[in-house]
Amino acid sequence: MRALDHEQALVGLVIPVDFAQRLQGGQGAAVQLLLDGSQSNSATVAQGYAERIVQDFGARYAGGLTLAVDLRERAWFNPDLASRNYNVPAVAGAIIFLICLLLTSLAVVREREIGTLEQLMVTPLATEELIAGKTIPFALIGLIDVLIVTVAALFWFRVPFAGSFPLLLFASLLFILSSLAIGLLISTVSRTQQEAFMTSFPVFMPTILLSGLMFPVGSMPVLFQWLTLINPMRHYLDIVRGIFLKGAGIAPLWPQYLTLAVIGAVVLVFAASRFRKQVG
Repeated sequence: MRALDHEQALVGLVIPVDFAQRLQGGQGAAVQLLLDGSQSNSATVAQGYAERIVQDFGARYAGGLTLAVDLRERAWFNPDLASRNYNVPAVAGAIIFLICLLLTSLAVVREREIGTLEQLMVTPLATEELIAGKTIPFALIGLIDVLIVTVAALFWFRVPFAGSFPLLLFASLLFILSSLAIGLLISTVSRTQQEAFMTSFPVFMPTILLSGLMFPVGSMPVLFQWLTLINPMRHYLDIVRGIFLKGAGIAPLWPQYLTLAVIGAVVLVFAASRFRKQVG
């Protein structure tokens, strides 16, 4: 149970202590299979394999006996194995990342194109204040997107919400920090809006593919699993799915919160230093 709660296992098999005794006595014996339904696709595949294994075992072990092995599945967290319960909350991560990435990078580059960035340089504004003015509005838009997606998930798609909304909001703020920092970094290496737009997509697509939104991280090659550790969306989706489906608190999710904060701070400091040099 603890391994399933902490996403350290996808499948748990419980064999009662009297399993062998009941088989030898010709009585019916039961085993319990526990699936992590928050990963609905993988859980469905694992369930299919388990059913076949149990059937083969029953046919091979029973022989001429009137013995049957009955498999009764009960998925935790996502009992119906509904894909919408797994995918809809994760859409918030993709929307936030896309909005913050594109708007931040395009807005700063546009200021450079039309010449207003040079005008701002002669004002008493500090570089940090200029960066805040270009990022805070998009952070508010990202938070609004979180609210819209959450409301749609709860009332339109009927996705269960078992966790804490303040924890979800806190995680969204940390993820927005990382997304804004990446967008600001793109703006420092782009000279035109077209260049910023085209640069965003080689960043956006790998981020989505390596986040666990479409494919479970555990099914990826080992190299790509290591690469997902520097992907802020991977950690944000772990938090979102844990809060929505499992009602997880801060205790099991603090490594993801800490990683999001570290990634956001490092990328923001690096992007701000490059921006400060260009403004200077």
